[in-house]
Amino acid sequence: MSKAFINKPAPAFTTTAWDGSVKTISLDQYLGKWVLLFFYPFDFTFVCPTEIISFSDAAETFRKMNCEVLGCSIDSHFVHAEWCKKPRKEGGLGNMQIPLLADVSKQISSDYGVLITEGDAKGAAYRGTFIIDPKGNIRHISINDLPVGRNIDEYIRLVQAFQFVEEHGEVCPAKWKPGAKSMVPDHNSSKLKEYWENEHAKK
Repeated sequence: MSKAFINKPAPAFTTTAWDGSVKTISLDQYLGKWVLLFFYPFDFTFVCPTEIISFSDAAETFRKMNCEVLGCSIDSHFVHAEWCKKPRKEGGLGNMQIPLLADVSKQISSDYGVLITEGDAKGAAYRGTFIIDPKGNIRHISINDLPVGRNIDEYIRLVQAFQFVEEHGEVCPAKWKPGAKSMVPDHNSSKLKEYWENEHAKK
């Protein structure tokens, strides 16, 4: 049963990971930073490497936002290591900029509510994505079925939006990006009226 809920502490974990070498990683070590934790079904598959490589290639962008990216599947750190050592042109991951967590016990996947419990992929994880704030609370959850990969640019936007809300106390409308107009969550605010007049009145 899932223990992951919006605005509640993210389920704690400590596990072995491959991050250029074998390491032990716990969620607690990232307190004070934003964390994007993503789950994927299996190593050595089809859609998964395209997502993992995209997240890895964007790792520096996330780090500039004080956000660390962690990937997780039910494979062991040994399997993660072999996949990372395989060149990308041969379907491997190559040099990774993010750690890949091992969840052989499937406890992490279960705690986050992404463990598949029936069908051909039983025992694997759905494509779940969690944004965790510096206090360790979950701010975003999204889970999708296996055949379709994620758009990493949207997760960059979401982290930026949550950070903006934390800093400014305003809220972000649909399609908000840094530099765009935000909203004051107060129906009596002149700034809210100004937002609707300037952004939507002529549309």
